[in-house]
Amino acid sequence: MAVIPARSGILMLNGTINILLTLKTILMNLIERAKNILIKPKEEWAVISLETTSVAELCTKYLLILALIPALAQFIKFGLLGYSAPFIGHIGGSIPGGIRQAIISYVSTVAGAFISAFIIDALAPSFGSQKNFSRAFQLVVYSFTATMVVGIFVMIPGLSILTIVGLYGLYILYLGMSPMMLTPEDKLVGYFVVSLIVIIAVYVVLGLILTAMLFTGAVITGM
Repeated sequence: MAVIPARSGILMLNGTINILLTLKTILMNLIERAKNILIKPKEEWAVISLETTSVAELCTKYLLILALIPALAQFIKFGLLGYSAPFIGHIGGSIPGGIRQAIISYVSTVAGAFISAFIIDALAPSFGSQKNFSRAFQLVVYSFTATMVVGIFVMIPGLSILTIVGLYGLYILYLGMSPMMLTPEDKLVGYFVVSLIVIIAVYVVLGLILTAMLFTGAVITGM
């Protein structure tokens, strides 16, 4: 009779080990890709352009994980450490406020990537480029890497200025347009500028909508 529980325990242990090994592989691949797209973006785009990564895989194994960095930083800043406001000074953190800011950051990043990719893909033919949502999604997500990584600095008052390094993502975006969307040279600058405007507009609009929804709800519920 004791054999069955022992066997179940072994199976459970093996299953846990397999899950941990899978997570380790995902994280190692994520770190390697993030490092390469930041350090040598031109060469990495050439590699990415030959891949057939699905939207679901890129989302679950890269975007959803990296987007946690700025979201957690927002929670720590607004929920625990507090922040400084002009003409007011230091404002203490609150857990509900931190959760709201984390949600705004996370949803804006993830939903913003999908919406931006959809619009950029729809505009592709207008700039002589290949219409392919999967590749447009790769373009946007990998371009977000710098912004998501440096988002950790937002929680440190003296280092929050370093979030400006996220603008490096614009350079990554520019380098990726030709290999990913097959954009001709004479259309590259125009497509890049329009794509940039799209990404900024989507992020701002999503942020405003989420802020209005969450803070209105907070006022109503007294949180």
